[in-house]
Amino acid sequence: MTPTLRTARLLLEPYRPRDEDRFVALFQDGRVSRWMGDGKPVPEADDRALFGRIFTKVYARRLFDVWAVRENGRYVGHAEIKPTEVVDGHEIVYALAPEAWGRGLGTELADAVIGHGFGALGLEEVHATVTAANGASLALLTRLGFAYGRDIEEDDGTTTRCLTLARGDRHRWAAEEVRQVDG
Repeated sequence: MTPTLRTARLLLEPYRPRDEDRFVALFQDGRVSRWMGDGKPVPEADDRALFGRIFTKVYARRLFDVWAVRENGRYVGHAEIKPTEVVDGHEIVYALAPEAWGRGLGTELADAVIGHGFGALGLEEVHATVTAANGASLALLTRLGFAYGRDIEEDDGTTTRCLTLARGDRHRWAAEEVRQVDG
């Protein structure tokens, strides 16, 4: 079961069915979705189906951890850590609503998910895949200690950058207080 995590300003907790509209609004926002998946808009129905699969597949089968991210009780984003063949390991995924940008919440969020990966999951490495044009996420991950691994040239001509953070290279993860609230 996905645990609830708390940082200084954020609460990461399993999604609840009533989060669907906020989840869909986040992923339908072009400022956010341009950095997710292949960066192309998807129909709202696809995002609603994705939300449903969080419950019917991910949580039901305990496949990996997926969180609703809240600040002061308000939904501000999404996070997950999951196995992926692209990097042959576990990858972090995160997205914040534009109104939460520019205040260091992305760093705090990524740091919490990384800490969970190294701590509770016992991983030796955590990976991230980021569109090479997403300078903000690349800068955030670099600040957290991620190192360049390789580039993947996508069929549409874009480049996806693969980054890795090894447990021994993690400069910050012990410094941030991230508490697992349950379990």
